[in-house]
Amino acid sequence: MTDVRLKLSPPWVTYVNEIKALFEDDKDVRVTYDNDKVEINIYVEEFRKARAIEEILPISKQFGKVELKIYVIPANVDENGDLSKCTYGQIFDAAFKGNPAYSFSVDIDSVFTNVLTYVVFTNKVVQFFNDNLNDVYGNMSTLYQEIASDVFETKGNVFYCTDVKKDLSSERQWP
Repeated sequence: MTDVRLKLSPPWVTYVNEIKALFEDDKDVRVTYDNDKVEINIYVEEFRKARAIEEILPISKQFGKVELKIYVIPANVDENGDLSKCTYGQIFDAAFKGNPAYSFSVDIDSVFTNVLTYVVFTNKVVQFFNDNLNDVYGNMSTLYQEIASDVFETKGNVFYCTDVKKDLSSERQWP
């Protein structure tokens, strides 16, 4: 008999899975989800990193009648958490410090518009179980840049991209 799955993950569970995927390999971050309360708790070791994550994530996300609450909980509080003079690139650098999913960011002053920020993620396919009926394993396969575009709330000209393959990195021409 074939295993037939007819249940799909609700959109807030997909959102939770995306956040978990972004921080899954970050040794300083632990993400938990409480389905009964419909809330995510993101535990962060370093205060500045916690503040940066708080800056780029919403405090809640609405999915129809369901509201997902998002809490960023630092392990400690210190004086080094002020991000008010940071560019978006610097905020992402702080949020993803030590995270292998992240490559780098670039802030570019533009003549035609405000600063352009490119947030570059590792060149890797990300997979997580998501009751995906289009996949034989029920997984969702995507890139970190797609997850970031879905998850983060940024203002201004922020673009999410994927780093080039390691064997092409010497050919990087722009910016």
